[in-house]
Amino acid sequence: MKSITIKNVTIGEGMPKICVPIVGITKNDILEEIEKAILLNIDLLEWRVDWYEHCLDVQKIIQMLKEIKKVTKEIPIIFTFRTAREGGAKDISVEEYAALLDSILPSQQLDIIDIELFAGDAIVLSLLQKARECSVYTILSSHDFQKTPEEQEIIMRLCHMQELGSDMTKIAVMPHNTKDVLTLLSATEKMQHYGDRPFITMSMGGLGSISRMAGEVFGSAITFGVGEKSSAPGQIETKKLKHVLNIIHESIAML
Repeated sequence: MKSITIKNVTIGEGMPKICVPIVGITKNDILEEIEKAILLNIDLLEWRVDWYEHCLDVQKIIQMLKEIKKVTKEIPIIFTFRTAREGGAKDISVEEYAALLDSILPSQQLDIIDIELFAGDAIVLSLLQKARECSVYTILSSHDFQKTPEEQEIIMRLCHMQELGSDMTKIAVMPHNTKDVLTLLSATEKMQHYGDRPFITMSMGGLGSISRMAGEVFGSAITFGVGEKSSAPGQIETKKLKHVLNIIHESIAML
């Protein structure tokens, strides 16, 4: 698997990189959350734009991005508008979603953009091409808040994201029992043989929390920790997450 270095962060080698989602509603909420997250010495931040009170106003989003970059400096930012169908806070059409991302990409304020796989291949390919033209790294993502697909389906979905040309791939699924968690972890381990770029996997909820900690063992390159508020069920408080990741990393180093 090839790693990717964005600013000073190398994704795809060593410990999973810790990303804290920012889910503030107002400008002040967002900046306050970011300042607190920075104190946790994390690797990446994800701005969940769908929570922002002006989430459909392109100019206000771009201005907010400028404010964010003043504070974050060398910390890479993932720009994520999570739609309601993928567990997000805003219900918009696929056409509105595509138009919004297309309008934001040329702003020169983005490091990484999250694109939802189920927007459809045509829209995804167009946005990926636009991102390349604008020198923005991409994550193709898929979220299933209802169930855990079969192992082969998880692998096929991640491989399809690779084939479409995203820089990184991501899948999050909901377990109903421990077997579902094992299905996700097994698919993650096998993906190490198919993956040629960093990928991110997680099993959500309390049952799936082990998947957020075991990325270095199974191959997941980024894990999401809680700053002020969680953006998905099962996220772990960042200080505790970092402690566990360090324990696992040191244990692996001793092998």
